[in-house]
Amino acid sequence: MEVKKGLTKLAAVFGAAALGLSIAACGSTNTADSGDSSKNSSTPTVSFMLDWTPNTNHIGLYVAQKLGYYKDAGVNVKILPTAQAGAETSVENGVANVGFTTLSNVAAFNSQGADLKFVFDLTQKPVARWCALASRTDIKTPKDLSGKTFVSFGSAEQTAVVQQMIKYAGGTGEIKTATAGTNTFETLTSGKGDFGGFYVTWEGVESELNGPALNCFVASDWGVPGNPDQLGFAVKSSWLKDSKNADALKKFIEATKKGYDYALANPDKAADLLVEQAKEAQLDSKLTRTSMEEITKNGYWTTDDAKSLPGTVNFDDAQPYLDFQYKAGTYKDKDGKDPAEAPQAKELATNDYVA
Repeated sequence: MEVKKGLTKLAAVFGAAALGLSIAACGSTNTADSGDSSKNSSTPTVSFMLDWTPNTNHIGLYVAQKLGYYKDAGVNVKILPTAQAGAETSVENGVANVGFTTLSNVAAFNSQGADLKFVFDLTQKPVARWCALASRTDIKTPKDLSGKTFVSFGSAEQTAVVQQMIKYAGGTGEIKTATAGTNTFETLTSGKGDFGGFYVTWEGVESELNGPALNCFVASDWGVPGNPDQLGFAVKSSWLKDSKNADALKKFIEATKKGYDYALANPDKAADLLVEQAKEAQLDSKLTRTSMEEITKNGYWTTDDAKSLPGTVNFDDAQPYLDFQYKAGTYKDKDGKDPAEAPQAKELATNDYVA
């Protein structure tokens, strides 16, 4: 689950026909379904596409499914494995109703003409970390990343963040890049790169449990404004124009939020449930449990001392980051040019479907 943004997939937004997309799972092509829609055709079905292999970011869906929260809410939910084209493209083309993404990805896709709307924000605090191996004693602050090789997925957004951190720390901002393989840990330990992006709630935990040890930096500590890591759910705006779909989305979000709240209150039980429900991912039980403990302890999904998940977008955190990325030239229109103005968070996102 290395920090992965979908900006490299933008060219595929309109290039793949809805019926032509092949859904490729990380280890399985099975889908998880809650309820049998054939028994009650009046019950709406919402299809949800993951962005990556199942992990604790998705735990609320699996909990809600297993514990019957979707059934109680009057909605069937089908969880789809991530597609090669990405969750954003799949939602845009109607392959899935809802997809896991980031607010910044929605901004990038919509700049090129997509019609996405961010409707649920899982992360309330930054979870991305920019790390070098702890054994690299020559890297003490982001300034020391100047001239080093950044292991990434080729995202302009990531590059802008890293360069800003380096400049803020007094470096030149100049970096080299190397494409991440299937495992950024391996790329770093092999010497093919000097630093990369990770999620503190997954790879950070994995590092603490199994090594290698990391030395990490948080973007907001080094001059990057707002919250870069607003991860959550997006739908196609036009899909919401049908009142039945809007009603189904409200039911889906209500039940899913209940699933995440259960996970916060019962982290070990929820972690075990995720491991059981997502067998194709072959999740490590200790890693999954410790990930939930990290999330709960440090309140990445909550605000202040709240015990439940808000699920809402903090627009005060969102807009400064979008403005920053716009000034960095990250967002391009379909002709490859800079949009006339920065993406507006209040146009890209809504809290209307979160109770």
